Amino acid sequence: MSDYSALSEFDQYVAQSAPKEKGDEKFFKYMRIIFGVLFLILALEFVMYKFVKPSIGVPRIVYGGLENYSEEELSGIIAPVYRGNWFSFDTNTIASRLSAVSGIESVEIEKHFPDKISIKIKERESVAMTFVNDGARTVPMQIDKNCVLFEVRNHKGDATIPIISGLPVEFLADGMRIPTKYRTLIEQIKKIQALPQKYFAAVSEICVLPKKYGNYELVIIPVNSSVRVLTDRVLNEDTLQDMMVVLEVVKSIEPDAKEIDLRYGSISYRPAKGGYVE
Repeated sequence: MSDYSALSEFDQYVAQSAPKEKGDEKFFKYMRIIFGVLFLILALEFVMYKFVKPSIGVPRIVYGGLENYSEEELSGIIAPVYRGNWFSFDTNTIASRLSAVSGIESVEIEKHFPDKISIKIKERESVAMTFVNDGARTVPMQIDKNCVLFEVRNHKGDATIPIISGLPVEFLADGMRIPTKYRTLIEQIKKIQALPQKYFAAVSEICVLPKKYGNYELVIIPVNSSVRVLTDRVLNEDTLQDMMVVLEVVKSIEPDAKEIDLRYGSISYRPAKGGYVE
């Protein structure tokens, strides 16, 4: 009788406990669903505010490599072709727009999700200066290593940058290059500038004299001197060294000399009055 009673009580306990345990499982199941939904909502909000919202708003544009141009100036240049968000930012169009600026050599643009755009500018470096008539007045222009003319901005009077006059540039346009036959002169100047000696600090101006049959010659005007030095179109370290030596010699012989001729492998000078003296 006792065994039977114990079994009966156990069966009743199991029968009473089973529904309770089943109810607990449902409760925890609902709680997991609720917490899962809340977590999903929080995750969606995080993605929305962290990534989606910045991407559809105005992106942050970060410029690099600027020396003579300001961020406000370049932003104004790209404004007519850019009125959108990060997704609609056309890197090719913007790069083309900025590359059209005469003083900019190259442009690199990178888009960083979700709201940053990096624009790296490489400005042109001046090798020489010249003067060009723009139709209304004569304006100073700089020439870079690729013989491109670009506007003078914040020129600091660098003694290593010579002034070239006489280049036959008939009109002025952004990004235009000097005539082909004079590009050798720019290459020669660039090589001289790479030397440790600052030869162009002793040169006031380099004049180009076009010849009848397409070639040209040069006239070098030294600093603080009224003497003109005629030479052929080969400009190198030897030419400038010869010029400085001959200047000193001629000054000791003829203080009033007006012109020195180093062409044709000979040396001659012209006094204030009279013809050339060898």
